[in-house]
Amino acid sequence: MSVYDSRLQQLRQAMQQAGIDIYVILSSDPHLSEYLPEYYQARAWLSGFTGSAGSLVITADFAGLWTDSRYWVQAQQDLAGTAFILMPWGDPQTPDMLEWVAQTAQAGQVIGIDSQVMPQSQFAQWQNMAQAHQLSIQGQWDLMTSIWVDRPALPQAPIYVHEPPFALRDVKQNIQQVRQAMAEQQVQSHLLSSLDDVAWLLNLRGQDVQYNPVFLAHVLFTEEAVTLFVDMAKVSAKVAHHLYQHQVDVQPYTHLAQALAALPEHSRLLVDPNTVTAGVLQHAAQTQWVFAPNPSTGIKACKTPAELEHVRQVMAYDGAALCAFFAWFEDTVKQRPIAETEIHEQITAARAQQPHFVSPSFGTIAAFGANAAMPHYQATEQAHDMITGNGLLLIDSGGQYLGGTTDITRVVPVGTPTPEQKRDYTLVLKGMIALSQAVFAKGVTGQQLDVIARMPLWQAGVDFGHGTGHGVGYFMNVHEGPQSISWRRRADATPVPMQPGMITSNEPGLYRAQQWGIRIENLIACVEKEQNDFGHFYAFESLTLCPIDVRCIETTLLNSAEIDWLNAYHKQVYERLKPLVSGSALQWLEQNTQPLATTNCSN
Repeated sequence: MSVYDSRLQQLRQAMQQAGIDIYVILSSDPHLSEYLPEYYQARAWLSGFTGSAGSLVITADFAGLWTDSRYWVQAQQDLAGTAFILMPWGDPQTPDMLEWVAQTAQAGQVIGIDSQVMPQSQFAQWQNMAQAHQLSIQGQWDLMTSIWVDRPALPQAPIYVHEPPFALRDVKQNIQQVRQAMAEQQVQSHLLSSLDDVAWLLNLRGQDVQYNPVFLAHVLFTEEAVTLFVDMAKVSAKVAHHLYQHQVDVQPYTHLAQALAALPEHSRLLVDPNTVTAGVLQHAAQTQWVFAPNPSTGIKACKTPAELEHVRQVMAYDGAALCAFFAWFEDTVKQRPIAETEIHEQITAARAQQPHFVSPSFGTIAAFGANAAMPHYQATEQAHDMITGNGLLLIDSGGQYLGGTTDITRVVPVGTPTPEQKRDYTLVLKGMIALSQAVFAKGVTGQQLDVIARMPLWQAGVDFGHGTGHGVGYFMNVHEGPQSISWRRRADATPVPMQPGMITSNEPGLYRAQQWGIRIENLIACVEKEQNDFGHFYAFESLTLCPIDVRCIETTLLNSAEIDWLNAYHKQVYERLKPLVSGSALQWLEQNTQPLATTNCSN
């Protein structure tokens, strides 16, 4: 019996003792974070699947993992030799978790859910399903504590102030903007549980979540006060003074339930049902819940002109680090095989030499050959490949700097690329260039823009399973809402128009299972284009500064406008990065920003 089957057996015993027939485990915490503190990584501990997204449903004779197409190949590998079964979410032949439970549960059975880590919106769907099928839900069960005897403690890293010149917004102004939105909604209180919103609101940062500079906390707005609920041991005298200056009260993290219960009966409480959990919200059952997006989410998504200037400088630092890294890589791969794991070490070391670097913004994806067909592949010391021979190497990496957050993907050939690889690479590049050049009317959403990037691939009869773009924070989460570029969205999600100041990734891809994967990614900012009698128009500014490898391009598939864009981009990259690099890094930059000839292009 594998260690994971043994843990599954223990969980089933705990379920039986608790009278639970069906138990649901989410990849989640009380703040619905993307990257979780180790304490909340129950799904990974139980099943062995280490991807960032996935949920489990456990019964007496079934253990299923639901995860999306980014992780199907990885999940099959991680679950091999265990009793856990992959349920490929998004496959038309596979019901989602809710549908599966509705189809298989018997009337009278009990579903166990830890509502402390389930969004209110999702919990309501489970309640409706349970009522329709004569099931009952017990929402106060965290059965993992009883079997996970060496469960890690909650993080204890100290909080720190994000200070000028990088912090460019005043806390009092942030609070005033949120209060104005509350007045427009005619609410008396507002609960913030999403960690990026809390950190942004108060100009504070932390280290509780890997890669994201945030800390575990809630903020409650009432008509009288703004209160931060946080582990008091993390609050230094400097942070306490910062909060005092801005008239923010501080209470222990565990006192939130009491504060919610003390809100006036029938008063109106503004919450985002997708960022507040059912278990937290139940303590305010006496209030009238007003469901709407957090006002702070939309405000912080639109970076100010001053913030964008810092981001542009950060992109130059990041590009200089990448020049140094790629110079090292190109020289070293000719001399010896390189482990995929070494890429993260070297690229992080290069970034650490740049001003104001804090940490990676996510775990580097360094995927060679067939591994790159898994969009979120993660090499480990126990399981990785050596980079040698012929193949494509995909590197998706990013950095957290005091003045911004970066995220970039490049694909480089090792050895000689095949004609098929060059064709796929060029199709992805065409999609990336098309979105980079987009001009669109005010009010257009990312969902509508997505087809621009996909069109060259769709015309060739290929596609990719992930979104084309996600929002990016300002020294904050590398994945930030509310905007995204994807034609797929939840049925209950409201499309979000692009607005000036929004930073979004532009990352189409193409993945051939067991062969190779390609993704080319820049960060782009929505900017003003023009306003005339026909309307108000926006465009995108490419922020990322790093050459795009031309060795995999099939130039006959590019038109002259696309080559002109690429040459102009490389000219800008060279001019911006040249003052910041020297030696082999400068030589690499010069070699990789040479103009591409248009003689063999398609027109």
